[in-house]
Amino acid sequence: MLNNKKVSEITNLIHSKKISVKEVVEYYLKRIEKYNSKLNAIVLLQETEKILDEANKKDSQKDKNKPLYGLPLAIKDLSDVVGFQTTYGYKGYKDYFPKKNSFFVDKLIENGAIIIGKTNTAELGVGGHTTNRLFGPTSNVYDLSLSAGGSSGGAGAAVAAQLVPFADGTDQMGSCRSPAAYSNIYGFRPTPGLIASVRSVSQKNLPILTTPGFLSRTPDDMAIILDAATGNNKLDPHSFNLKYSFADTEINDFEFKNIKIGWLSDMNGNYKFENEILQICEKKLSKLNNLNLKVEYLKPNIDTDELWELWTTLRSKSIYKDTESMNIKNLDEMTFQAIWEYKKGAVIKDDDIENAKVKKEKYSEEINKIFKDFDFIALPSAQVFPFKKELNFPEKINTFKLDTYHRWIEVFILSSLLELPTVTIPIGFNKNNLPMGMQIIGKKKDDLKVLAFAKKYEQIFNYSKIKPEIN
Repeated sequence: MLNNKKVSEITNLIHSKKISVKEVVEYYLKRIEKYNSKLNAIVLLQETEKILDEANKKDSQKDKNKPLYGLPLAIKDLSDVVGFQTTYGYKGYKDYFPKKNSFFVDKLIENGAIIIGKTNTAELGVGGHTTNRLFGPTSNVYDLSLSAGGSSGGAGAAVAAQLVPFADGTDQMGSCRSPAAYSNIYGFRPTPGLIASVRSVSQKNLPILTTPGFLSRTPDDMAIILDAATGNNKLDPHSFNLKYSFADTEINDFEFKNIKIGWLSDMNGNYKFENEILQICEKKLSKLNNLNLKVEYLKPNIDTDELWELWTTLRSKSIYKDTESMNIKNLDEMTFQAIWEYKKGAVIKDDDIENAKVKKEKYSEEINKIFKDFDFIALPSAQVFPFKKELNFPEKINTFKLDTYHRWIEVFILSSLLELPTVTIPIGFNKNNLPMGMQIIGKKKDDLKVLAFAKKYEQIFNYSKIKPEIN
């Protein structure tokens, strides 16, 4: 009854009492029982009896008009939920139980959601592949031997397999965008501050690099959870409200046909991509162009080497400070990726941070010049197709040997560094039937417009109707 239904259709059935919350929850629990052992997407799951007790309580309540009422959700295992461990996929934190929820988790619960578990993540959240030594890797829904992307790969696989209606992620270096591309779904990284979060005191002199985001099968579904999770919080000085709701914001046919997209392609030949990725992107852009959208190839005035250097400076210092605050006793027990970041961050000085922040503003000004002439800019949502899940990270793109563990996710840093709202849209499959996505990037705080574009895009291309066969 609920298979392939939009979230709005499910909530309408609950609100009209045509279906009970218990029936909705049982539907998702059955899918988890059937598919999760193959995917390893949800790694901590509440006892069934307790989940159903919560569902029965929801059914007995009179006020069912909350937007997430009765929907079972699993939270990425980097965010806090009282009653569940926050392990970060790290053995040293396997018994850590937080005393408070993350801000956005409180909002989800206030809006009627039932938290049933936690989704898998990259160990300590570092790296673009969802694998860790506590729970193991998450499998790709289109090929169980391959990566689901990361670090929110558990969320991406859970959404694509319909184990949950939608899911949260944390996005620093593509962590919502990469799993979406690898799962043929939508992934949204908002402008930092749209979803309130707590920053540690140690991070106060650094730009905001990480923000919560969400993954969903359709942009309409995405709008529902965004409206439930976003908004100002007095405990987060960077948080802000939007004038309108995501659910009510639309782009009409006339506006859609007047949109201008700047295609950044391989950033003047400086970004490496596996074969077929650029071609699949350009084929989709050509189809958009045929719908009278203007798509123009851009050669931005951006030194990608300098962009990479300032990004890795800020990222490494941020991860170093986070690691320090976690009081990990034996740093050598961390992953290669986390140690790489810690060692680099340890030697970065305050002057290095200030210089990076100055250069960051220079590139913000350069991008804002582009946005004077274009509604959006576009980049691929991955530089490689899903790879073997046993790998820690790809070491080559085609025959080109990579110089760091994360150079293969360099394509995500423009949005992250310059605080630009970005949605990954699904764009098709390669010859091996592996999915790919494309980033649609908007001007800072243009989050409503970015998601409105994605809504119209899904109405035209209907990628949510393509389902994985999980064997």
